[in-house]
Amino acid sequence: MLAALVTYLPIAASDGGFVREPGQGATSCVGQNESVCVGWIFDNLDRYVGPTLEHLGLVASSVAAGFLLALALAVVSHGRRWLIPAFTGFTGVIYTIPSIALFLILLPVTGRGTTTAIIALTLYNVQIIYRNIVTGLANVPAGTKDAGRGMGMTDRQLLWRVELPLTIPEIIAGLRVATVSTIAIATLAVFAGAGGLGTEVYPDITFKTGIVAVAAIVILMAVCFDALYIGAQRLLSPWRRVRPT
Repeated sequence: MLAALVTYLPIAASDGGFVREPGQGATSCVGQNESVCVGWIFDNLDRYVGPTLEHLGLVASSVAAGFLLALALAVVSHGRRWLIPAFTGFTGVIYTIPSIALFLILLPVTGRGTTTAIIALTLYNVQIIYRNIVTGLANVPAGTKDAGRGMGMTDRQLLWRVELPLTIPEIIAGLRVATVSTIAIATLAVFAGAGGLGTEVYPDITFKTGIVAVAAIVILMAVCFDALYIGAQRLLSPWRRVRPT
């Protein structure tokens, strides 16, 4: 080994050697950090698998919880129209709180972890989904409701069998917006100790390749969710596919 060191030492010391001078910049793509290093992304795909699955879990859990909470508020306020401005205003105030601030507000109560992130993300979802459900219920044709009452339906039966099914397009539209918003905001869940794709960004916010890799995963995730919602809408509202002859 000593002989090898003696052999390569003159080459390293020469002008064309492989030892950089003090202060000389990096020579690799990652070291220079001037552009996106596609090769590095493909070589390190495995490091994004775990954070992506955590991100999916945060998004799915918070959107599902937000939908259930928004649906409950919409059902309660459906027969009590005076509650709609109150619910809309309250959820709107929560939506205006910056995400990091909301995480910090919840930390003393729920502690660091997934629970804090899901609660915060759920609260952000409620206003979007609730407004769409209320709008959809308000747009149900009066003739359709009259027909249901003429068939002997009670108000509860009319809501669950006629009005809410006709509101599916508006509900799906709200879920699409809420999900895309949640996918983006969930990258900040790292500040609540909940993991997700934010763990690959915020430790080194200056690493361009890492930011682009996370952005690409987030965009792909949003597109996949959107496609799933469109397919669900086509299955749940077949009457919208019928064309007049």
